[in-house]
Amino acid sequence: MKSLYIAAMMTGLLVQGGCASSPLASGTAPTRMPLDEARFYQGVWYEIGRPRMWLTNGCVAGATEYRRLDARQVRVRDTCRQGGPQGKERAITGAGYILDPGTNTQLRVRYFGVVRWEYRVLDHDEGYTWFISTNPSFEKLWIYTRDPSPPQILITELTRRASAFGYDTSLLEFPDAPFR
Repeated sequence: MKSLYIAAMMTGLLVQGGCASSPLASGTAPTRMPLDEARFYQGVWYEIGRPRMWLTNGCVAGATEYRRLDARQVRVRDTCRQGGPQGKERAITGAGYILDPGTNTQLRVRYFGVVRWEYRVLDHDEGYTWFISTNPSFEKLWIYTRDPSPPQILITELTRRASAFGYDTSLLEFPDAPFR
């Protein structure tokens, strides 16, 4: 657990730095569709695409579980499997806070009470079956679905959507999941 704590601390430091040459930094943020926080911030989302980061090297089958506590507070539990889909689970839990009530697309999560990470939902479908998110500097991008094993045609479409935002999708990796 100590190594997970150190990794989380390093992640927080990296996030705070930002990146002026990020894929979306040259333009303005895409228009975000408002979220129904009761539908979005509840249940499990499966990580389909993510940026390459040392923190997640060797980690597959990623997922984020949200548990809405009230209109602005969310419990967040991020998990993955080390070394393969049947590997040991790695997990980290944080306290999330919705930064833009009414739109509900910006979430700040504190891990261990000191490491802060912010997410912005760029796009999602009306049925709340997938979403695309980024960090505030638009340097990193993630693709999530409610389906742990979405069809390849959906993965391709969501990757195309991410590209349409100006993000270089060659920077994404698509780690194995136990169901794919």
